[in-house]
Amino acid sequence: MRLASIHLYPVKSLGGVTVDEAAVEPWGLRHDRRWLVLHPDGSYLTARDEHRMLGVTAVPAAGSLTLTGLDGSRLTVAEPVDGDLVPTEVSRLEQIRLAPAEAHEWLSVQFGRSLRLAWLDDPRRRSVGLDHGGQPGDPLNLSDAGPLLAATTASMRRLNDWIADGAAERGEKLPEPLPVSRFRPNLVFDGVTEPFAEDGWQRVRVGSVDFRFAEVCDRCVLTTIDAATFRTGKEPIRTLSRFRKWDGKTWFGVRLIPLRDGVIRVGDDLTVS
Repeated sequence: MRLASIHLYPVKSLGGVTVDEAAVEPWGLRHDRRWLVLHPDGSYLTARDEHRMLGVTAVPAAGSLTLTGLDGSRLTVAEPVDGDLVPTEVSRLEQIRLAPAEAHEWLSVQFGRSLRLAWLDDPRRRSVGLDHGGQPGDPLNLSDAGPLLAATTASMRRLNDWIADGAAERGEKLPEPLPVSRFRPNLVFDGVTEPFAEDGWQRVRVGSVDFRFAEVCDRCVLTTIDAATFRTGKEPIRTLSRFRKWDGKTWFGVRLIPLRDGVIRVGDDLTVS
């Protein structure tokens, strides 16, 4: 079993980047989900409401973030930012720091509405919820509930098989397999023999870095949006509702919490217990 790919999403709900290695910090992967798009009232915008966000990419570098818009324009914002702290509706976080005005203007042009870009200056100001597998003192970036999301190619293959079987039962044309990127995982593991074996993991080691299992991840309508066309379909929620539904939710992937800092690389061995 090995780490097959690593994915960073520097700005919540924007397109991300695939990397060969990443530094693991207590609150997640370095550069992952440290930025957020805000409405002027402090509520935040996600691709659930603005599908085109998935087509704007965010690429991190040492000391900067570069955004590429749907129109091909680019904006580079330096880190750290020193703007005002403003209220936010992000869970377990009272305030977030604003980026420079040019970032707000660029985002507002991209999406045709008044928006602001904001940065989480210190993830230690936010914690993993106790109801999401957190323990006192576990810090969190701007992810919904856990520092890292992991998926396996075995589970993705099984899900695509279920989707294909369902289409055949309905007499429909067989669909193209969904990419695992629909679930926006940070880590994708290959070589896991049994689909959904990850549901039962307690400890995970990737290379020399250890993680604690937090919970199985509940899935929302965001997974039904095609990042290339921005159109919404029925899959994978329709099929997950048939095979992976309990407690009124559908489930795919697992959330992990780092137990130590370190660097992980594609190809690193995976060991679980």
